[in-house]
Amino acid sequence: MINKIKALCIKYKGLILYGVFGVLSTIINIGAYAICYKYCSIPNVPSNIIAWILAVLFAFITNKLYVFGSKSMEKHTFLSELIKFTSARIATGIIDLVIMFVGVDVMHGPAIIFKVIANIIVIILNYFFSKFLVFKKKEDSSIGDK
Repeated sequence: MINKIKALCIKYKGLILYGVFGVLSTIINIGAYAICYKYCSIPNVPSNIIAWILAVLFAFITNKLYVFGSKSMEKHTFLSELIKFTSARIATGIIDLVIMFVGVDVMHGPAIIFKVIANIIVIILNYFFSKFLVFKKKEDSSIGDK
């Protein structure tokens, strides 16, 4: 039984790490938003942008190094990943922003509830963008990561 659990953990290591760092990114995003919006009285949209920037910086570092194992710090590779990662995050950041604007400013709904909903959608999209576009591993027939 323990061997089966260990094998599953090894098989799904990337997904498990993505989940852990995704939760931490979400905590950073929601926490920064709450501090800016509720305690610093920064309006909704700027609060959301600040929270998004902090979460994206954390996510890039953790996704690159730990989730998808891209250890290369070669200038070309690093910049390529950073540009693709940031582009994908801008796309999902816009989705986040639209959800927050419509949910809070237009519908006058509860800000934190809409922030949680937006983050769930964004986390799912970000995983697929990161796995298949940003940190896509080069084809290597000797590696069985399929």
